Amino acid sequence: MDSAPASTHAYDDVRRPASRAPRALATEAVHAGRDDLARQGLHAPPIDLSTTYPSYDSRAEAARIDAFAATGAEPDGPPVYGRLGNPTVARFETALARLEGTASAVAFASGMAALSAVLLARASTGLRHVVAVRPLYGCSDHLLTAGLLGSEVTWTDPAGIADALRPDTGLVMVESPANPTLAEVDLRAVAHACGSVPLLADNTFATPVLQRPAEQGARLVLHSATKYLGGHGDVLAGVVACDEELAGQLRQIRFATGGVLHPLAGYLLLRGLSTLPVRVRAASATAAELARRLAADPHVARVHYPRIGGAMVAFEVHGDPHEVIAGVRLVTPAVSLGSVDTLIQHPASISHRIVDERERRGAGVSDRLLRLSVGLEDVDDLWDDLRTALAASATASTIAPVPERGAAVV
Repeated sequence: MDSAPASTHAYDDVRRPASRAPRALATEAVHAGRDDLARQGLHAPPIDLSTTYPSYDSRAEAARIDAFAATGAEPDGPPVYGRLGNPTVARFETALARLEGTASAVAFASGMAALSAVLLARASTGLRHVVAVRPLYGCSDHLLTAGLLGSEVTWTDPAGIADALRPDTGLVMVESPANPTLAEVDLRAVAHACGSVPLLADNTFATPVLQRPAEQGARLVLHSATKYLGGHGDVLAGVVACDEELAGQLRQIRFATGGVLHPLAGYLLLRGLSTLPVRVRAASATAAELARRLAADPHVARVHYPRIGGAMVAFEVHGDPHEVIAGVRLVTPAVSLGSVDTLIQHPASISHRIVDERERRGAGVSDRLLRLSVGLEDVDDLWDDLRTALAASATASTIAPVPERGAAVV
């Protein structure tokens, strides 16, 4: 009986496209991960939902599995099994690596799954100690502080990183702009302080549209892809952009733990990347204007808006922040961020509730702080909603008197 014919597989084209001249970020956002489509007679990327793939050469399969086990490198040829890789997800990984300027990217089922994989990969080499700078996203803070994966953390400010390093330090972690205060760190200076220890920079808030941490010395760039990369509040995912050596380790962790990204999520993320520059720039313009208006509002004590720009604004109110949450009508009171619609939340109650209260306040996350993720609505409509909610909160609150003048933007 004739065996099935051997064939080349488009999966190789997705992962290792032909070399070409550098392209602008906006162009890469539209075309990266799609370079092979025209050769296949396709325009929209296909969704491959297969969990397993046929192979008529089990000896070759054994060799490919051995190669993966040794280095974590992506197997040559067609896919093997969904936990090893998926062509649709590979398109997103290829595109994100291009946008971040790294050799590789590895996608996971969530941002926390991605961070967990990094910690496990470093711990597997005996390097369990982490140096970190607050504030971080609340669940990232908790994962490190609680030592749930066997890691030990030393919290420090950016100036203290070099002194905090130990022989068993496997990672330095920062988030810039940070969640939720939007504090920024000098990534290049931090990377220098790390020496040979890999720097992981959470780039969720900035996205590669505003900064590319790998160009400033970070070896790992983390995203909660749920946020701006997806951009529409309908996909849960995480991704780490990094060099191929670290990517191989992360793929091995992903294979062993099963924190894989579903192909439909990979498709939605690739689609989200195509509009990422347009969305981030439009929302950032609105956010900057809202920050200006908030700073002039007498009900606002302080406004946090990063020098780098972006679509996130944080502000502290004189009145009751819970009344602001209750008073919005156009803005959606909800966790998460980076969607096309504007969201507001009270970090001390939700995203950073799990962080020790003293540590939370020490990192600048006050009980009066509100975090605003600005979407694509008209700025005047958003401002009318916020202004009404702020006025109502001041009327309902007896916490503090309303001052005569507005706040300063920091």
